[in-house]
Amino acid sequence: MTGIIKAVIYCRVSTAGQEAEGHGLESQEARCRQYAAARGYEVVAVFPDTKSGGGDFMKRPGMVALLSYLDAHPGERFVVIFDDLKRFARDRDFHFRLRAAMQERDAVRECLNFKFEDTPEGEFIETIMAAQGQLERQQNARQVAQKMKARMQAGYWIHNPPVGYRYETIRGHGKVLVPNPPLSELVREALEGFAMGRFQTQVEAKRFFEAHPAFPRNRKGEITQQRVTDILTQPLYTGHICSERYGIHWLRGHHEPLISVDTFERIQERRAGGAKAPTRKNLGEDFALRGFVCCDDCGQPYTACWSTGNTKKYPYYLCDTKGCPSYRKSVRRERIEGEFEAILKALQPARRLMTCVTAMVRAAWSAREAQAKRAAVASKRDLTVLDKQIDGLLVRIVDATNPAVIDAYETKIADLQKQRALISEKTEKTTTAKGSVEDFIELALSFLANHWNLWTTGGMTLRRTVLKLAFAERPTYCRKEGYQTPKTTLPFKVLAGFSTDESGLVRSRSLELPRVLPLSALTAARLPIPPQPQLCVPVGIPPAKFPSLVGWCG
Repeated sequence: MTGIIKAVIYCRVSTAGQEAEGHGLESQEARCRQYAAARGYEVVAVFPDTKSGGGDFMKRPGMVALLSYLDAHPGERFVVIFDDLKRFARDRDFHFRLRAAMQERDAVRECLNFKFEDTPEGEFIETIMAAQGQLERQQNARQVAQKMKARMQAGYWIHNPPVGYRYETIRGHGKVLVPNPPLSELVREALEGFAMGRFQTQVEAKRFFEAHPAFPRNRKGEITQQRVTDILTQPLYTGHICSERYGIHWLRGHHEPLISVDTFERIQERRAGGAKAPTRKNLGEDFALRGFVCCDDCGQPYTACWSTGNTKKYPYYLCDTKGCPSYRKSVRRERIEGEFEAILKALQPARRLMTCVTAMVRAAWSAREAQAKRAAVASKRDLTVLDKQIDGLLVRIVDATNPAVIDAYETKIADLQKQRALISEKTEKTTTAKGSVEDFIELALSFLANHWNLWTTGGMTLRRTVLKLAFAERPTYCRKEGYQTPKTTLPFKVLAGFSTDESGLVRSRSLELPRVLPLSALTAARLPIPPQPQLCVPVGIPPAKFPSLVGWCG
């Protein structure tokens, strides 16, 4: 070489975190510049990298840029300086491929702590050094994988936190997932809403997230359907850890759950069932029953529109299903909504009846508590049986040699561990639930007693909620005969049975109905209320049916 020799510097750290610390790249560049100055080289470019590339130099942006720079100056010869042989490549095969790529570009490699020699002995030593770098990389990868698996098996999540969680360093535990409000509350509401049917489809859950600006978006400012699917299918929200990669199934984690395992299972059942609901992006405020009331001829939901007259517009509902006898035949909005409101108003129970139901629920609550204690004892026995079954299968896996048999055992163990998680959760709820009966049934009974007020004073979202909670199926409407008998949900069905003369409701002689002294007055005065009040007895309905009402309310 004659004249001033030009040099380029290559420096690399394995992670962006090392770059952020401000030591790795800067110290490497400083050392390389001192080396170049001592030998009279002129440094014309520096190419840093913050990725290891897994040994493949073509996956490193800095190295690709360096080779491109050499290609852009074909008539010049450069010295490529790096401070350590491990920065060159940590894979034996890629090391020599990169060496050949440098030779093709007539570049000279120089390292601060290793001298390259173009001799058989020098190539042998270089081969040994490259193999040593590969061994260290593979050993480090194995150690990291083992530590990650051990961390997961200890009940700690190690990957990126899902929406609704964040990492927090806790003494004695390290980084642990903790709820991240308000996102955690949004995720919990969406999951529970999907499980109970408030959101009939993932599209509705997606719209719920879109209505909250705090929910994270992608680079385009959108919430993808895949993001919603990931949330609905993430067992981590139940407080358990599942990982196919590490063979972990329903391991109880150290983080706080957002939902129960039972709620998660109901979500998966509803997803598998393919529940359907209106998919319009904007249901509007003009037609409360659009997409809910169905045509009696074809069973498909009515749509709605505004029809333009000579002087103004008129609102109509109509069936838009081709082939239906009622296709494009409209019904006035005031007629279809007026008749529906009459049905909804008829569901409003009398205040005296709600007092009676409240007393019955209190009695059923006491019976349910005794039943729950017995169920807790039985659940503990079931857990013991499951543990024995899991241990037995683990012993069989050790002795098995057929891969198909091992896979079958692992699948069975995963199912048993899922059952164990469900039973453990139910047992924990039974033994740790605290609070009075009023704390659990107040919201449900308030809805039963005031759903008509919610319908008349609430917005479209609240009205749609009333529809889903009051009716078990979508009501059908005939253009000539009006509504067919709608199927209401269980609480309204029970109340309707108590309200009719045909139900056989018998007034007790031992206790006057609460027009003399309402239940609220008894509570305020702290007077004792009989655990088995004889307010009213529904003939033909066994007492065992009463707890079902409590189960719905709770």
